This record gives sequence, structure tokens and C-alpha cells, in this order.
Amino acid sequence: MNRTLRAVLALLTSVAALLGLTTAFAGAAGAAHPPAGQATRYTMTAFTNSSESNMYVYDSPDATGFTLRKGPAYTPPSGLIRDPSIFKHTDGYYYLTYTTRTWSALSTTIGFARSTDRLNWTFLYDYTVPISGLQRAWAPEWFVDTNGSVNIILSASVAADGEWIFKPYKLTATNSALTAWSAPTRLSGIGPNYIDTFIVKIGSTYHAFTKNETTKYIEYGTASSLTGPYTITKTGNWAGFGSGMEGPALVQLDNGGWRIYYDAYGAGQYWYSDSYDNFATWSTPTQLPGLTGFVRHLTVLKETVSGGVTLPTNTTRSLQSVNYTGRYTVARSDNLGYVDPVTSSSTTAVKQSATFTVVPGLADANCYSFRNSAGRYLRHWDYRIRFDTDDGTTVFDKDATYCARPGTTSGSVRLESYNYPGRYIRHYNYELRLDIHQATDTFRADSSFTAVSPWA
Repeated sequence: MNRTLRAVLALLTSVAALLGLTTAFAGAAGAAHPPAGQATRYTMTAFTNSSESNMYVYDSPDATGFTLRKGPAYTPPSGLIRDPSIFKHTDGYYYLTYTTRTWSALSTTIGFARSTDRLNWTFLYDYTVPISGLQRAWAPEWFVDTNGSVNIILSASVAADGEWIFKPYKLTATNSALTAWSAPTRLSGIGPNYIDTFIVKIGSTYHAFTKNETTKYIEYGTASSLTGPYTITKTGNWAGFGSGMEGPALVQLDNGGWRIYYDAYGAGQYWYSDSYDNFATWSTPTQLPGLTGFVRHLTVLKETVSGGVTLPTNTTRSLQSVNYTGRYTVARSDNLGYVDPVTSSSTTAVKQSATFTVVPGLADANCYSFRNSAGRYLRHWDYRIRFDTDDGTTVFDKDATYCARPGTTSGSVRLESYNYPGRYIRHYNYELRLDIHQATDTFRADSSFTAVSPWA
């Protein structure tokens, strides 16, 4: 974030606090990373540019850097598996629903499969969607409402409108086995000629993200009921996603923000953006590292699982580079961060510069902050790591908070920015920076550190 924008955000945050308002920059109330012994896992299911008949499964600790867990992980007995959507049911199983046909054939069914472990799937059945004159049933997405009902939101076209004119419909499971479904109900206020509708609920409001097939933009609307009527309030390039995007899918991040993934199908790319103000504004679109140009129309399931990595708090440690083991995180006299050589013969001042007290994160106690002997905290500013005195602002607390992710070697960690998910502390030319995750071995090593016995 540039200095001018950061100053504006800090001012607005202060004004909001004085007025007793909930600041839009603070994230969701109560949002926090899992405690020690637990971790967030984001599971992605996707079909690919190379195959519409096979599904691939990836997962990630940060919703940015995804690792292939099995591919192909599922191939239906017949038909295709486009647009696979995943959720975990109360019976402990993971379920898929997906599009079974593509452009060249009428498609009146959606498919279902089930898994105990996300990786090995069993075909359940193809379901014929009972819509009169149905031509195509595409892009089914799970939606579990706050009352516990399990729903599917799908895009369907009927003969009366034309086979390429889609509207969103809702199906609701009428039994816990997910084998019986209510009659389809049209979502009013969206369309016609809208496809790939994805819905999330915050409080009592339903938020719909849907592709306008006429303009090719992802639009946004809200309703007080799942079936509408929705009021589309954001059209055109309102979020900066650009035209030619489809397949929006959202997931909430641990810091309270929301991430949207979307498919730039024409350009053969995949993108994501983040929002922290109830979807009013979005971060600059970023290509999904390592998977852009390969995965297609994905969904991401967030869970809390056992595991994760931790650091000892309220203790002093030095942070040793994994791939330059003779170098350590230090604060030089310019208060900027570097990885410099430190040895037993180094001066006391150098040893002190490489020694930090690890404390619970200023913005989230389940993450970490690092304070040096001068009382300065490791924080980012313009994506450069520096050491500054706490100024008491929310912005500073977030800038100085980092969440531990597994590093490249046993016992090492990668430190992800709390307020810029997907960006990590890494060294480059021995300078410490906050850089977006890159799907390379070099980046992963450059951003891995081991907390070792303190030099001072």
C-alpha cells in the first residue's frame, strides 16, 4: 500500500473510532486465525484446461499458494466434471456437485459424488433437474444457509428463452442423504441472461455475485431472502475485475476479509481479489500463483483442522534464513530489515540486532509480532520490512502481525502478513520485503526462517 493511501486509511479509521462507528477497514468482528494446534485448510476442487473429465484437488494454508494433493482425483463413470463445487456435510462426508455436459450437448443433469478424505471420491448419481423445457443445467454451487438447509444454486436455460439464456435457480435438499430435492425455485431479480451465480450470507443479507452474459462482467446484488428479489447494485467494471470473467467463488479469510476467485476464460488466466468493506471495494486483481492458466471454474472450501506450526511466545529468538544459514533477520541502523551474517565473533550490537522477543500478534493473538531490544516492532511499509515504534493505531497492529505457515524445512516457518494475505516476509538481495507468494522453490526457501536460540 502506498504511503498516501495508508495515511488516508489511518485517518478514516481514527475518525470512525471517534464517532463510535465500526470501521470498514477492521475486518469482520471476531475474525481470528485458529489457536495453537489447529490450522486453516483451504481445499480447492477444479477441472482443468487439459481435461473436462477429471477433477483435481489442491489445498492451501493461506488461500493463495495451493499444492496439488491428487490429480486426477475423480473421474465420473460417464459425462464430464465441469464446475465442481465442494462442501462438507454434517454427516462428515465431503460432497461434490458438478456440470455433466458441455457446449456440444443438451445438459439436463447435474452430478453428485462423495468422499471421506477429499481425495478419493465415489460417484453417487446424476440428477435430472425438473425444469420444464430445460436445455442446460450448469454451474451448480452448494449453499448451506444459516438455518442448516443444504441448497444448490444452479444456472439453467429453457427452450422458451433460448438454450444460451441462463437464469439462476435454487434446489433444496429434502433429506439428509442429499438424494431428494425440492422443486426448483427461480431466484428473482437476477437475469435473464445471468450465469454462474454464487451466494454468501452475512448476517441476514444474501450477497450474490453473478456473471452478466451480455456485458461479460461479474455483477453484485443483495436480498433479504435466498430466492430474492435481488437488487443488482454493482454493474460494469465496478470492482476492477475487468470484462470476460466468470465462475466467481468466494471464501472468507482468517483476518475477516473476503476473497473472490474468478476465471478469465478468454485469456486463459485465473485471478483473485480481496475485500474488507462489505464488498464495496476490492484489491488489485492478482493471478493465482502456479495455477493460473491451468485450473478452470473452481470452488474453495475452508476448514479448521489439527496441525499447523507455532512459535514460542514471550521468549527471545533469532530468525535464521533457511537457505542462507549463516544469515539472520536483523535491524540495521536505518531501521530496515535485512538478512545479515551473524557469528560468535560479531559485536554485541550486531547480535542484539538479530535478537527479538516473540509476542502474540498485535492484531491477532493467534499470530505473532516481533519486538527488538529497542522496543521497535518488525512491520511492513510500502512492502519493505522495517522496525518501528508502535504508534497505537490499528494499521500499525496489522502491519506488525504475521501468521506462521509451514516452511521448507522441518521446524521452519514462513511468516504471512496478517493484513495482506498471500504476502510473505522474504529476502531478496539480502533485503527483507513483503512479497506475494510465488509458486517456486526459490521463493519458498527465501521466505522460510527457523526460530533459533537468541544471539543476545
